[in-house]
Amino acid sequence: MTAEQRRGSDAHAARGITRRGLLAGAALAAAGGTAEAAPGEPGQVPALWREFLRNPYTHRQIPYVGRAGCRGGVVRLPRRPVVADVRDHGAVADGTADSAPAINRAIAAAARAGGGTVTIPPGTFRIDDLIHIGHSNVVLRGAGSGRTTLYATRHLTELIGAYGSRYGGDKSSWSWAGGLIWLAPQARWTSLVAAIRAREWPFEGWTGNRRDEWRPLTPVEPARQGSWTVRVADPSQLRPGGLVLLRLSDDADHTLLEHMAGGGPGPEAYFWDDKTKLTSYVPYEWPVRVTRVRGRDITLERPLPLDVRPEWQPQLTTLVTPLTGAGVEGLTLEAVETPQSPHLLDKGYNGVVLQCAYDCWVDDVTVRHVDNGFGLVAASACTLRRTRVAGRGTHHPYFCREGSHDNLVEDFTIEQRTTPAPSNTQLHGINVEGLSSYNVWSRGRMEMGTFDSHRGMPFANVRTDITVNNNGRHGGDASAGPLFGARFTHWNIRVTNGRAGLMKIDRLAPCSATVGINKVAEFDQIDVPDFTGELHSRLELYGTTDAVRPRNLYSAQRDLPAV
Repeated sequence: MTAEQRRGSDAHAARGITRRGLLAGAALAAAGGTAEAAPGEPGQVPALWREFLRNPYTHRQIPYVGRAGCRGGVVRLPRRPVVADVRDHGAVADGTADSAPAINRAIAAAARAGGGTVTIPPGTFRIDDLIHIGHSNVVLRGAGSGRTTLYATRHLTELIGAYGSRYGGDKSSWSWAGGLIWLAPQARWTSLVAAIRAREWPFEGWTGNRRDEWRPLTPVEPARQGSWTVRVADPSQLRPGGLVLLRLSDDADHTLLEHMAGGGPGPEAYFWDDKTKLTSYVPYEWPVRVTRVRGRDITLERPLPLDVRPEWQPQLTTLVTPLTGAGVEGLTLEAVETPQSPHLLDKGYNGVVLQCAYDCWVDDVTVRHVDNGFGLVAASACTLRRTRVAGRGTHHPYFCREGSHDNLVEDFTIEQRTTPAPSNTQLHGINVEGLSSYNVWSRGRMEMGTFDSHRGMPFANVRTDITVNNNGRHGGDASAGPLFGARFTHWNIRVTNGRAGLMKIDRLAPCSATVGINKVAEFDQIDVPDFTGELHSRLELYGTTDAVRPRNLYSAQRDLPAV
């Protein structure tokens, strides 16, 4: 056996997939197999997994997400030394005095120290303002989500002002933006707040309040999706460890959007020109860290999400200085309980939001009685771990939008609402939209909600090892275009109420995969495919429960050896 073969064999063993297990799975499948795998049995290995192992970065239906999350998906999140205690800045755990100024003073002190952890002891701390983390390497840490509570009494409309939609109408952008704990770089956050107060509804993404607030670094030569290295015209402004933005512009024939949708007759026949909200999301912007510069060859932290073609004017550019290395840990954010607002008119009792953040995290955090739970807004390479949404019911328990990529949400829970839903309200679930790509939702329990592909053609996202009571509905304007782009994968999904909508996606999502899902049927909201003709999507191990091996697609990919 060669050294390369030994490394591959060791990698298979590390994720519980040996050659013997693969062969046993193949024999079991050939024999008809059992729908459920008994303890100790090898289960069933789908053909899709074997195909993926042969071509992990370029598989047509399954995206490579093995590097999703903070620092490439590290199991142990960073630990920062303690530099401040909120009590030393005046916070009081009596549930009545406003501790928000003291907590924000402690965070500012940690920023002046160059980073570190701000601790909040057990108890209930009332906050009458939002908590903002605006400097890198600052961590806010409570004593645990069951021991430290921040009790929020005011919403974002009160604290900042009404926030209209840049697309017009009378909607409130607090229905999908902003948090009472808000992680965003100081300068970016200040500009956002100023624009909202001036009623100049901003672009929320990676380059500032306008799409053109960036500086070119270098053009990029053609390359294929899945490549870890690109060749550039001028590497002089690139450094290992630096963050850059890959920008791909669409052409008049919308061939970039067609590529995101998997290509072929269906996307080519689709009418894109009237999808004005979708086309406003282009150029596609993907932040990535440079790991090596060797001549004009640049190695990236993650493989290319798409082809790089000359007609899309590919270039590396600057982006706003993102928030990095920051986190929130070990606390509950509880809003004062009020009835849920009518759909798209949320006042902004929102939970934790990461915006223009890279390599940041949230761990062991619960939000209760919120309008919207956990948000990723132009955030990439972030991890949300051991998070929970509880209380009176939530519009978006999780939202992932405005070009958010390579994020990991794992060990998450959406609890059943504690009060009936008022009329004219809406429940979505785990949301993804706005050309967001290569995000993962793993090991979740959803007592309500759905897999909310919210138009805006997100692509190459994974939901794996999740139990869901599928009773939510997707959203999204018709002008935002398709529900799905290519390479969505639903892998080992347990639908407790048997509803198919947005779970079994072999007839909805182009060039995608549904693997290891129990029998489901269409009822309530019934979705139709956006693209005509053959979708080239795959369905395997339909009617099974936890029989697919590997059980968790993300964990298995993370264990693959690095390039």
